[in-house]
Order: sequence, then C-alpha cells, then structure tokens
Amino acid sequence: MPESTRKHWIIVGSPDNFERTDELGFTIQGMKSRHRKKAERMESGDRLCWYITGLKAFAGTATITGPYFESHDRIWCSNDPKKAAEDYPYRVPIKANTILGLEYATPAEPIARDMAYVAKWPAANWTLAFQGNVHEISAEDFAKIDAEVKLAAKKIKRG
Repeated sequence: MPESTRKHWIIVGSPDNFERTDELGFTIQGMKSRHRKKAERMESGDRLCWYITGLKAFAGTATITGPYFESHDRIWCSNDPKKAAEDYPYRVPIKANTILGLEYATPAEPIARDMAYVAKWPAANWTLAFQGNVHEISAEDFAKIDAEVKLAAKKIKRG
C-alpha cells in the first residue's frame, strides 16, 4: 500500500497491556469497545505505534496485516476498577516493525512538541493528546515517531 493511502494510529496503553501484546509476539492488538468505528477503518498496510502511559514514551511500531475482527478472549485489561468488564474486543492482526520494549522506550515529549496533532492542546498540557486508547495521526507525525523509535533501536544495538 502506498504511504500516501496508509492511515497512522497511536495505541495508548498501560505497560501491562503492552507486555500482553509482547507476550503474543506482537501479532495482534486490541482496542477498547468504544473504538469500533476506528477499528473498522483500519486496513492492512496501516501503521501503528504504542504510547505507554505512565512512562510517557513510545515503545515501538508495527504494521497492520489484515482487517479488524471482534473477540472477547481476555488478553488486555483496564487499570480502572470501574471498567473491569472492558475486554478490548476490537482487534487487528499486526507485524512488528521496531520494538524498543518498556525498558528502552523513547520519551514522547520532545517528539510530541513537534507533532501537528499535539499542537491542538496547550503546550503545557501536551499529554492531553494521549488521553484515550486510539488516535489517528498524520503520516508526517507518524514519521517523526518512527524515526525516533528507529534511532533509539540503533542506540540499543550499539550499547
């Protein structure tokens, strides 16, 4: 799929949920039930990245490899006791591109401050851009994240 027709997504999640995706070999990613319409728009060839809450960092990138599907197998979970029933039912198959993992995740703030998507919020409140589980961003913004994740991966290999 040409880069110009791909869509680009940020998956916002906890360290625990990122580790669950890791345990599955980065072959599948789930989204919360309120994001069905976004999941329906995801297509093979689209790109995604992970923003890790708490760490305020990007932990990797992947490519979506097929259409979304629904499953209620419990893999991911909400940290909010009020949302304990959330089972992240909308899922897409994925293939890892660059995975840093939690230990080496690259800080999001310097990247975010240069993203058009984040510019919608006051600079002091940049983290508001990462509220919610799924966000569509521009190819340009994704390229900034992707470049920094790849750079961090190179530093890990050298270190």
